Amino acid sequence: MKNLRIVFMGTPDFAVGVLAHLTKNNYNIVSVVTAVDKPAGRGRKLNQSAVKKYALSENIPVLQPKNLKSTVFVEQLKNLQADLYIVVAFRMLPKIVWATPKYGTFNLHASLLPAYRGAAPIHWAIINGETKTGVTTFFIDDKIDTGEIILQKETEIKDDETVGELYTKLMHLGANLVAETINLIASNKVKTTKQPEIEKKLAPKLYPYNCKIDWSLPLNIIYNKIRGLNPFPAAWTTIYTNEKEITAKIYRVSKELAQHSLPVGTIITTKKEIKVAVSKGYIIIHQIQLAGKKLMDAQDFLNGFQFSSDAKMA
Repeated sequence: MKNLRIVFMGTPDFAVGVLAHLTKNNYNIVSVVTAVDKPAGRGRKLNQSAVKKYALSENIPVLQPKNLKSTVFVEQLKNLQADLYIVVAFRMLPKIVWATPKYGTFNLHASLLPAYRGAAPIHWAIINGETKTGVTTFFIDDKIDTGEIILQKETEIKDDETVGELYTKLMHLGANLVAETINLIASNKVKTTKQPEIEKKLAPKLYPYNCKIDWSLPLNIIYNKIRGLNPFPAAWTTIYTNEKEITAKIYRVSKELAQHSLPVGTIITTKKEIKVAVSKGYIIIHQIQLAGKKLMDAQDFLNGFQFSSDAKMA
């Protein structure tokens, strides 16, 4: 069952969690395909992907094609004589790649497809206030996240759960689902189902513009957005205080239902607490990071920073 020759394709830490589970359980990973090294940091040193670092530590051969359709790369894949390709958080594959192996190519997606197709399914499930999500394995076809479903597993989203916490939970759930999927394929017991045609909830890529906090929105929507972006890439806002505009990232928060007549975005502080007035309540900020500064708890931050009496967030 575990003798299938497998090529694993992925890039970030989420994919490493799955790859590590497979290697520790002696699945036959003959090669890893990952992103090319990219310059990063002030020194612009070449940075290897998380998957590459792990693969090298396990002595797994690594391929890093710039062009997935290149003749050289396609030949390298064919020479591996793999039975199955597995994709976890990688690029869209051309048919010349995904159609090559005998048992096809399947993808692990961190949502209950067809909901939340796209690049950031874990974030958007929390941002949109979902109470459940999960992981799906499906055979790749020529569109994005539309192939026939092999297996799904569901899990709850807690009211105070952050994207970082859910990310880890789904990584472990997904690793087990990938192993289960391989076992079904190896024993010829796979039964797939077409994705239902329902109104799609999408998970588009996150950019600075859709990570900005709109303090005029309802309390729960703001709260969900902040925890759905904590700790990465982080929700942000502009602070107007002491006749300055300061950009800040907001991390851990809680919410308080309350009646008040304060303008939206008004900042209220005590020695230990930062509260922002919103419709029908307050967002209480427990962790904040000013641009160019380190992440701080609210109390430590207030020890060294004073808001003006008319300070606000917008």
